[in-house]
Amino acid sequence: MSKVCELTGKRPMVGHSVSHSNVKTKRRFLPNLKKKKFYIPELDKSVTLKVSTKAMRTIDKLGIYAYLKKLQKKGKDIPVKL
Repeated sequence: MSKVCELTGKRPMVGHSVSHSNVKTKRRFLPNLKKKKFYIPELDKSVTLKVSTKAMRTIDKLGIYAYLKKLQKKGKDIPVKL
């Protein structure tokens, strides 16, 4: 299962776990993704997306349709036909 936000494009990062003795071991920082169903009243349909919690906060602020329009205007590939 891919750990990529469908709207923002956030993906896992690579870094180090640093112990008290300063020994570094590789680790992955995973994005905080949730599977969420959104209803778009302008299109009268529901869409299930895997989105980051930051994207959810922005959707709560702007609305799903306005957020998708904003992404489309920026030229990002969105998973919904508007």
